[in-house]
Amino acid sequence: MKIKLDKANITMSISILIVCIILVTVSFIQFKTVEKVNETDIENMREEELREQISAWKSKWEEANEKLEETNAKINEYNQKIESNEEASELLEEELKKSQLILGTTDVIGDGVVVTLTDTEDNPITAEDLVNLVNELRFAGAEAISINGVRIISMTDFADIDSYIIVKPSQRLISPYVVKAIGNQTYLVSNLCLKNSGFVDKYNDSGKSVKLDKQRNIKIPKYSENIDIKYMKEVTDK
Repeated sequence: MKIKLDKANITMSISILIVCIILVTVSFIQFKTVEKVNETDIENMREEELREQISAWKSKWEEANEKLEETNAKINEYNQKIESNEEASELLEEELKKSQLILGTTDVIGDGVVVTLTDTEDNPITAEDLVNLVNELRFAGAEAISINGVRIISMTDFADIDSYIIVKPSQRLISPYVVKAIGNQTYLVSNLCLKNSGFVDKYNDSGKSVKLDKQRNIKIPKYSENIDIKYMKEVTDK
């Protein structure tokens, strides 16, 4: 989009330059003519010749003015296009920012909750536990989630490896698992704290350690891996 704006500015500058050249050329011709024609020559000119000269100059000025008006019209048109391009650029930038927020490719901050899961001697936290918590948070409207500083997106996969958990493809997580989520605090807490059936009560009752806190200005980093789309394709036929 910036390239289009540069082209418009260059075209407008060239148009203004053309007008200046026309006006300077006309003025130069006029001054040259005045130098060559002295008072004696003018007195000796017949009335008909003077009329012809006046008519010729009138035609030249009319032609120059016509070109000036055309150029001004083009300049106005370019200005309108530039303004339109600027508006379109702002809309595109806004849409791009929204897309980046949704994809998780930018750092974000906002109010939400922090859920801390800690291994106990008899009940270590598993990849399935993290998957269940992430799903509960998304169901409650979480807009961004991270675990131990690793951004979680829709294609994130978890796997149990010995005494730790892998967030595929290469992020290694160990207890305690600090899960941060940005979203409506009321919805998030209500969903996680449903009596007997909510995530917090259910897991604490099973002997696992789960702690829930509300926090303001939670910072969640962007997704640091490449987003690899293997199966989806854009629909081009309509």
